[in-house]
Amino acid sequence: MNGIHDLGGMHGLGPIDIDPGQPIFRAEWERRMFGMFILAFAGGHFNIDQFRAAIEKMSPAHYLESPYYEHWLHSLERWCIANGSLTEAEIDKRVGEIRQGQA
Repeated sequence: MNGIHDLGGMHGLGPIDIDPGQPIFRAEWERRMFGMFILAFAGGHFNIDQFRAAIEKMSPAHYLESPYYEHWLHSLERWCIANGSLTEAEIDKRVGEIRQGQA
């Protein structure tokens, strides 16, 4: 598959700046996202191929403009909707609450 997520090895994108001192998680929500992934994966809600396939379905602009763990969040949301654990409306409602400071 040749999509926006398949950039590895392409020329002209500049060097990859790897800072060995950078934190693994840049925000607390990323740490929580990692934990949710482990629980959902271990619980059999999706396999690694399904998880990656959902990330690959992100719009190219969203994929490039979003941080790494947001890709994971997108996939987890898609699988929760697909298996009936959550609805799009429930996700939107919770996002609205968080944005209003009702976390």
